Amino acid sequence: MFSIVIPAKNESAGLSTFLPELRSLYPEAEIIVIDDGSTDNTREVCISNNVNVISHPYSKGNGAAIKTGARAATQDVIVFMDGDGQHNAKDVRQLLAKIDEGHDMVIGARQGLQSQANISRGGANALYNWLATLIVGHKVEDLTSGFRAVRADKFREFLYLLPNGFSYPTTCTMAFFRAGYSVSYIPILANKRLGKSHIRIIRDGVRFLLIIFKIGTLYSPLKVFFPTSLLFFSLASIHYAHTYIDQGRFTNMSALLYITSVLIFAMGLISEQVTSLMYQKK
Repeated sequence: MFSIVIPAKNESAGLSTFLPELRSLYPEAEIIVIDDGSTDNTREVCISNNVNVISHPYSKGNGAAIKTGARAATQDVIVFMDGDGQHNAKDVRQLLAKIDEGHDMVIGARQGLQSQANISRGGANALYNWLATLIVGHKVEDLTSGFRAVRADKFREFLYLLPNGFSYPTTCTMAFFRAGYSVSYIPILANKRLGKSHIRIIRDGVRFLLIIFKIGTLYSPLKVFFPTSLLFFSLASIHYAHTYIDQGRFTNMSALLYITSVLIFAMGLISEQVTSLMYQKK
């Protein structure tokens, strides 16, 4: 037995096609749809397909819906899927097979440009994957995929870390790596979404840019702060060498750059200790 949690906001078009197939393939599964303040007939579609539906009184965000579903799920393994028809129901078995092999989280890694919403999104995801791989020291094939299976008890350890918005996949993936849990991937081909996307280019572009910095600070802050500190230290040394040769003195700018370097390094050390406390098992 396992639970399937599907966050949905105005996804009646996708759910009306997707839920019957999901229910047919996995009659034993506990299927929970989190209706995140939908204004269409999302809730009615869920009820007509005999799946559990929990409705938020207003839209709280994709991450908030995931947390609601994780708290409501009663099985030991939870599969998270999108409600827009992008994920193929048949791929759930591959996720579960990897879980049975002993992994704690298995992620459906999208393959090829046809699995990306557009070229710009695909490029951004490639950048996130490269940066995350660099930081964690393990191959990260798809950092932002919403199609994944997790061991419920381990996932709930990090609910307090998860944002209410769209970056929950990034946060939980980095948290599992940081905690030393086993993360694996299966290749998938995602379909084009049904219905209108809730992503906004400018608003979410800025938010996804912040994810890049969050990736590093969530996993190991010193991997972000130390190179930055080293950069300022190098600039200070270059500036000091120039002014000493040219003017024979140590300038205020050199002092400011050296102080900035030390402060950034100190902030990194403190952040590293705080991060270690965050991941201690209660």
